[in-house]
Amino acid sequence: MSPSRGGSHVSTSGLSSAEVAERVAEGRTNAFVQDTSRSVWSIVRANVLTLFNAIILACFLVLLAIGRWQDALFGFSAVANAVIGSVQEYRAKRALDRLALMNAPHARVRRDGSETEIDVAGVVVDDTLVLRAGDQVAADALVADSRGLQLDESMLTGESDAVEKAPGDRVLSGSVVVGGEGTATVDRVGADSFANSLAAEAKRFSLVASELRSSINRVLKWVAWIIGPIALLVLNAQMIAQGGWVEAWQSGAWRDAAVATIASVVAMVPLGLVLMTSITFAVGAVKLARQQVLVQELPAVEGLARVDLICLDKTGTLTQGDIVFDAAHPLTPADGWEGVLAWYGVQNDANATARSLADRFSGARTEQPVDRVPFSSARKWSAVMFGDGMWILGGPEMVFPAGASADPALARLAAQAAELAATGRRTLVLAHGSPTADETVPVDAVPVVLLTFRENIRPDAAETLSYFAAQGVGVRIISGDNPQTVAAIAREVGLDAPHGFDARDLPDVDDDLLGVLDENIVFGRVTPDQKKRIVVALKAAGHTVAMTGDGVNDALAIKEADIGVAMNSGAAATKAVARLVLLDGKFSHLPSVVAEGRQVIANIERVSMLFLTKTAYATFLAITFGILLLPFPFLPRQLSVTDGLTIGIPAFFLALLPNAQRYVPGFLRRSLTFAVPAGVAVTLGIASYARLAANLEIPEAEIRTGSTLILTIIGLWILVVLSRPVTRFKGLVIGAMMVGLVLVYTVPIVRDFLQLVDPTLPTALLVLGTSLVSIALIEIVRFAHRRIARRDAERAGLRPITPRTPQRAAK
Repeated sequence: MSPSRGGSHVSTSGLSSAEVAERVAEGRTNAFVQDTSRSVWSIVRANVLTLFNAIILACFLVLLAIGRWQDALFGFSAVANAVIGSVQEYRAKRALDRLALMNAPHARVRRDGSETEIDVAGVVVDDTLVLRAGDQVAADALVADSRGLQLDESMLTGESDAVEKAPGDRVLSGSVVVGGEGTATVDRVGADSFANSLAAEAKRFSLVASELRSSINRVLKWVAWIIGPIALLVLNAQMIAQGGWVEAWQSGAWRDAAVATIASVVAMVPLGLVLMTSITFAVGAVKLARQQVLVQELPAVEGLARVDLICLDKTGTLTQGDIVFDAAHPLTPADGWEGVLAWYGVQNDANATARSLADRFSGARTEQPVDRVPFSSARKWSAVMFGDGMWILGGPEMVFPAGASADPALARLAAQAAELAATGRRTLVLAHGSPTADETVPVDAVPVVLLTFRENIRPDAAETLSYFAAQGVGVRIISGDNPQTVAAIAREVGLDAPHGFDARDLPDVDDDLLGVLDENIVFGRVTPDQKKRIVVALKAAGHTVAMTGDGVNDALAIKEADIGVAMNSGAAATKAVARLVLLDGKFSHLPSVVAEGRQVIANIERVSMLFLTKTAYATFLAITFGILLLPFPFLPRQLSVTDGLTIGIPAFFLALLPNAQRYVPGFLRRSLTFAVPAGVAVTLGIASYARLAANLEIPEAEIRTGSTLILTIIGLWILVVLSRPVTRFKGLVIGAMMVGLVLVYTVPIVRDFLQLVDPTLPTALLVLGTSLVSIALIEIVRFAHRRIARRDAERAGLRPITPRTPQRAAK
């Protein structure tokens, strides 16, 4: 065994009060105000300066310029969309700003010869930091004294293994002490420190994968490509309908052509769908905040509802994370082992397991140890050497690997440890042997006593897991503890886990790894890198994966998962990368998050069919009337009122209704399988009416009135169809819209504003016949669509954890 890793113990009294005051006066302190994750201007710019807002603004300004402000009502929806989008992103920004990578409330420093705790902002250059297990380093510093000092720098460097620090090594702010103790001299503070420079990156506004948002963006992109050519096509048709380009320009009829073109263009843009999605996400986040769930990215509400497999860390998730000493089981007689355990329990660098020994054992050895081997996550054991030899404390299977010796005593140890672990207890062995020249277990080491520890299971764990099981969400427990111990706890919370898989035996080939993940539920002795690899493999197999945890060792996997969930009691760095934070640490909140997400997805899918149907028929109408060279049968103001009463206002209520429907993949495809055929049905109806009315030489104002009536009737029927089953509340909403539309057609001032006229008998008969035929077509479309949705639902469910094949990808 090597000499003392700490070298000579550096003795320093730290800075004096006068020296501290001098540095504070010079501004060489750790006080630092991090720039916000997104500036207010960048949020406003992202929501205002968009392609579609530019289109809407251009149309709005053209109408104002030609004196047709009455047709510019659609501008208000664009303004509302920009305002609500900006407000909801600003709320998300504030939540992100509250989470900084550096979150340690105090730093321990040595000043004027004594230790004191101060605010992190009060640390100054040349301060002496006192570092012990569990501390977060407050500022960048150089190690002055190390006694087995080990730091977890995974959130800073991506290296998950603990890094041992010797005098002269650099420690970075934001890293966490996981073993040993020591002191370090601060040399970089405030904005110059590594953590504060990294915090800007960690807090950068990022977007969680959202099927709703990506689908809507895809539709917007499609519309963006076709809107220009279609606008030219409609404008040409309107100018020709006014007698030709030259005559229309000379007579001033080009104004009516421009208004008709704008009506067709604006109707194609599904602004209301973007608005409804933003509102629904924001409302969902506010509701969850009242349940102590912080949603750091609003689409994460939807994300957890899409999860089909959730990976759980045991400690802090299934269990409360508190370690309680259970019992000692002597194996081989040896003097002084109680004093060694008592010594372990009172060390400054003792972890939670070691500290629990102090309550059971007293009379710690007072002589200074000759040397120490600090605990590391790779070895999973530590050692101390006194005059009577080397004492090793660690996991039985790590101190005495299987097959390392044919000693019957070791065979009995392995059997007893496995038996105790199977009851849910954690096991450690204290062994004794001769000192070694390196960090290895002595060949003559003998097991002295087997120690058992237990954890308190969260009272809400079993109920939460049963909910996920009922919802078809798969569960995998991945922990750094003994696999049999973890399996026993899994059985206690209702999982079918006859045994645990030792992660040291995980295959290196990804396809083989997926096979193991498919066959086992519980995995023990999992390293941070393996947790990340498991999550990556599950995602590659086509799963939407959630990962919960609270420790720094969970951070890499939480960041890699589709939805990362952190406990508020966990490491600050872990919370910083999670999508959701359970503020009161209650695992039982996850079903509420899933339910809220399902409500968001199911309701947005319903209202999206309303908005996408409008986009479809607006596009088809523009193309049809452009090809047929017919006057476009609507004014913008008529479309604004009709869309508001048949789509916009009812969609607001439908989007916020309770809805427990399970998530089924294929949101956009299902929406379009209804919207496109329904849009064709509407287009056929209105185009047929317009052609027949033109042949009957019905006046243009009456054709517009009839077209508006047809669109109103069909729009209301589509609303009824998509609201089924029609509950009392939905019936109230639909009834209110019907009353509103009746008022639109009967109140003189409104009729005059919308330029509606009384239809003659031929117009009335055409409207009635066309509407009935279109309604029949809509019913056929809905029947076919329901069969498609039912087939998708039957295919949905927990898929096996196997690699994606070309055939599956094709599906």
